[in-house]
Amino acid sequence: MPELPDIRLYLHALEPRVRGARLLELRILRPFLLRSVEPGPDAVADREVRSLERLGKRIVFGLEDDLFVVIHLMIAGRFRWAARGARPPGKIGLAAFDFSTGTLLLTEAGTKRRASLHLVQGRAALEQFRRGGIDVEAATAAEFAAAMRRENHTLKRALTDPRILDGVGNAYSDELLHRARLSPLLLTSRITDEELDRLWRAARDTLRQWTDRLIEETGDAFPEKVTAFRPGMAVHGRYGEPCPVCGTPVQRIRYAENETNYCPTCQTGGRLLADRALSRLLKQDWPRTLEELEELRGPRA
Repeated sequence: MPELPDIRLYLHALEPRVRGARLLELRILRPFLLRSVEPGPDAVADREVRSLERLGKRIVFGLEDDLFVVIHLMIAGRFRWAARGARPPGKIGLAAFDFSTGTLLLTEAGTKRRASLHLVQGRAALEQFRRGGIDVEAATAAEFAAAMRRENHTLKRALTDPRILDGVGNAYSDELLHRARLSPLLLTSRITDEELDRLWRAARDTLRQWTDRLIEETGDAFPEKVTAFRPGMAVHGRYGEPCPVCGTPVQRIRYAENETNYCPTCQTGGRLLADRALSRLLKQDWPRTLEELEELRGPRA
């Protein structure tokens, strides 16, 4: 799922292309995409784009006459920029926004259709999409600490809860936890003031640096590969690869459709965190350290 740095990258690319341009027509190819009733797609046609903004993990186009287009890409939704009037790709095309400057295509890979589009009238209507999470980059250390301690969760869950933090997901939570040298399973009720301050600084620095890096790498082009797995990441998506800090193989915890990646040496004092599926299978034989894991795997050819 595109997270805060990815959303900021899209906004950076869209700004010179659509702000001040006219949205001539909105073509919706998959009826499920549109989750609102009034106003309809015809109401936003031939309207000038007055603003572009981020609302959590949503991208909002502000049009004249106080109309707003709210898009949530979810996990597999992506944007493509094409020549005006371009035809959306067959199986994955969801919608086309025909601007006076070109066409923005909305696509979604896979079979699970989760991306959404809302059309609303008036800025007050945007409040329904706010989940309550604080802006990590703007929050003070005290505000961050208060938000994280409001409920008792693991750090991983708290960081990815949009009611607590705004715009952080599975990928960047792994990265900032590694940077802060904290276990993803540490409970917020047990975290110290010093650890919270470390996490706050790691969160701000990680998100800002990745935003700057993505924008610099993309330049004036439109981003073609917005992904949760990037070569420069420290632990996310790097299971089995060496930690860039200490060289320890990155480990993972798998659950549902997600997985948490972490470095045992940097984050958990060398202790392996129990993978739910494997720990059920191995029970008391679940290895507690990297050394026990290597013994369980046996010699390699």
